[in-house]
Amino acid sequence: MGIAKKDEVCLVDGSQERLIPLLMAYQQAVDTSIISSITDVRGTIIHVNKRFCEVSKFSRKELLGQNHRIINSGFHPKEFLKEMWKTIGRGEVWHGEIKNQAKDGSYYWVDSVIVPIKDLDGKPVQYLSLRTLISERKEKEEKDREDQVNAMEEMLFKISHELRQPVVKILGLSELFDYSGNSAEDLKIMIEGIKESAIMLDNYTRELAGFVHKIRNEQDSEPG
Repeated sequence: MGIAKKDEVCLVDGSQERLIPLLMAYQQAVDTSIISSITDVRGTIIHVNKRFCEVSKFSRKELLGQNHRIINSGFHPKEFLKEMWKTIGRGEVWHGEIKNQAKDGSYYWVDSVIVPIKDLDGKPVQYLSLRTLISERKEKEEKDREDQVNAMEEMLFKISHELRQPVVKILGLSELFDYSGNSAEDLKIMIEGIKESAIMLDNYTRELAGFVHKIRNEQDSEPG
């Protein structure tokens, strides 16, 4: 039995020796692509990786012992952050997108996952945060929204000017009906004018409906 135990120890030792380089490679991969940190239950930062420092532009010394408020951009409402703390306080994983502020005042967006680290009783004692940078995607989304707003403004401008013309024409022609003595030819001309204006109105409303439909399709095709 003693020999078996000795062999078992040797096997474990051998596994540990093979595992160490693996863990080091994993940590290097994480530090290259993932922004990670660990806080206590009060939110005090007790660990940050190199990537965190690179993105936030704070040194490790400046971050350790600080609260995550040090990178708070002020973008999110208090209710958003309260809900996040309630979720991880219950021992549940929280996932969301957060806008942070770097030391130099610039902003950056991250896709964040916060995992509670629990004791044997299942009570959170620390929080592990893993984040990926999504600033480029958020900037593209913002540009797309600006393009949509600009397109809507152009459409509204077109409506306010071009749509007004047939409306004014219809109103003017309708006033002519108030005068008696109009010949059959005059009435025919007025009716044709009203018909022409109505067709213009129909075309504009169809164009507007098509524009709105296009905007809705673009919004529905957005991820998430």
